[in-house]
Amino acid sequence: MKFMLMAASLRQDSVNKKLIRLSESMLTDLGETAEVKEFSSYDMPIYDGDIEAKGLPKNTMQFIQDMNEVDGLIFSVPEYNFSMPGSFKNLFDWVSRAKPMPWAGKKVLLLSASPAVVGGNRGLWSIRVPFEACGSFVFPDMFSLASAYDAFNPEGKLVDANLTSRLDDVLKRFVDFTQKL
Repeated sequence: MKFMLMAASLRQDSVNKKLIRLSESMLTDLGETAEVKEFSSYDMPIYDGDIEAKGLPKNTMQFIQDMNEVDGLIFSVPEYNFSMPGSFKNLFDWVSRAKPMPWAGKKVLLLSASPAVVGGNRGLWSIRVPFEACGSFVFPDMFSLASAYDAFNPEGKLVDANLTSRLDDVLKRFVDFTQKL
């Protein structure tokens, strides 16, 4: 199976990017094909109906093409003010303007890493709503990494073996979920 992974963060040393790279490595160890995409590669203007009337932005179309080439999507999204970042919502909204609905039927796993003690979990709940409203199959379990600034060793692995085991379990079950759908 083939998976597209993306951290919805622009910061170079983002803990969400670290979590995505670790997830890529773990999926590869499971024998799956995992391709990390950079969020910044899909730069789009702020959604504007006047721009949409002239056609969807090139990067919107590229994102749709890229996500249509995989079996499952894995996003690691930071939490901003108990919700999703505006930049991710903007990408989501642009993609949702294409017809037929590009998000419909997509298998999605949501992850988050945060320096806070709840690991971005509150933001993940706000992200589920638009995905599910647009017809995506969002995996029931989400993975939130709390205290993320201290969670990784210099090799990019999680320091806590229990968290490593939990992430591995979530990824394995998401692969199974994707295969069954």
